[in-house]
Amino acid sequence: MSPAVVGLVALALMLLIFFSGMPVAYTMALVGWLGFSWLVSPQAGLGLLARDLVGTFSNYGLVVIPLFTLMGQLALHCGVSRRLYDAARAMSGATRGGLAMATVLACTGFGAVCGSSPATAATMATVGLPEMKRFGYDPGFAGGTVASGGGLGMLMPPSVVLIVYGILTQQSIGRLFVAAVVPAVVICGLFMLAVFLVCWRRPELGPAGEKVPWRQKMASLAQLTEVLAVFLLVMGGLIAGMFTPTEAAGVGAGGMLLVGLIRRSLTWAGFKKAVSDTLWTSAMTMMLVAGAVVLGHFLAVTRLPFMIGQTVASQAWPGWLVVTAVVLIYLVGGCFIDALALIMLTIPIFYPLITGLGYDPIWFGVMIVLVTQMGVITPPVGVNVYVVAGIDGHTSLSAIFKGAMPFLAALTLGAALLTALPQLATWLPEVIY
Repeated sequence: MSPAVVGLVALALMLLIFFSGMPVAYTMALVGWLGFSWLVSPQAGLGLLARDLVGTFSNYGLVVIPLFTLMGQLALHCGVSRRLYDAARAMSGATRGGLAMATVLACTGFGAVCGSSPATAATMATVGLPEMKRFGYDPGFAGGTVASGGGLGMLMPPSVVLIVYGILTQQSIGRLFVAAVVPAVVICGLFMLAVFLVCWRRPELGPAGEKVPWRQKMASLAQLTEVLAVFLLVMGGLIAGMFTPTEAAGVGAGGMLLVGLIRRSLTWAGFKKAVSDTLWTSAMTMMLVAGAVVLGHFLAVTRLPFMIGQTVASQAWPGWLVVTAVVLIYLVGGCFIDALALIMLTIPIFYPLITGLGYDPIWFGVMIVLVTQMGVITPPVGVNVYVVAGIDGHTSLSAIFKGAMPFLAALTLGAALLTALPQLATWLPEVIY
């Protein structure tokens, strides 16, 4: 068999193994190792496996993943989520659907210090769901709001998915973070518009909450001073070139620890839980990166990505058609596969194709994160919906999936805007850098 045929057979085998329940990281590493051994030699395959695994776990640049993860975990256990929600509720809770809007705003703010979609959804489910239910919100709509708002943690910097994309494609993590800011704000605005339209059409889904005096509103905003300072220090230092991404992550984690100590809101048990969860999440992510590196080296030997790019170029298909097809693949794949795993699986194939057509790699990174964000709220594997349903314990999965549909429409509109106006992602990095 030719190397290209071996590559296609290996990819088909990988999908079969994956759907059998084997973890994606091990599936990619296994298929990459077997394929490389078949095409080159068993000795070379073992050498590749050892080199890529050791190289990944000893790569200094990858320290950014556990440090930003630790920053988010410390924020979670320092009570940041509660203060963010209280401030958002004070500002918008008195309007119809206001608590749902407050949840979206709080998810955006927490995503800016967390970077994880399921973690944001779980945190806001604990904080926001009881409040919305207390004021008579429809349980399905409330759950759908939390699940959808949690997806903003994937897009809002510091996003773990963007970090991994930058590492795999050798793109600047700082540029990716800056590029994601405007799209994240746009999606937040579209989510709030979706809440307004739903509650205007069906007021019983989201009744108005309590009115809050202006003095209390200002006091709630003042509670966010330290968190805002940490975020501005991290992002400002990264943009200004004062920190590398790894140093910025270290500053963020240290700053969040300092906030917890100053406020005395971080207990010893909370600190141990934050470190434990960081270790688990980071090990899982690093194994995904290692598996993707092994698979990428195997695909490079098969020359399959190059041949796909050549075939597309020879057909003279318009670029927008190719991008649309790739976006649809991510949209459908996100319904069945975790977003981070999906990006690991597909980047070695689609990245050379898209950049070969002349598209901006920074824009492409933001675009696929936005599209895979839809997967966390679409059946059958909408991970955020399962997280919220597990924490709620009373609302059915089908009700939460139904409640998330207006936000899925908002995400679809956001993806269309980003495709039609790529400047939404490229303008700010061009201005700053």
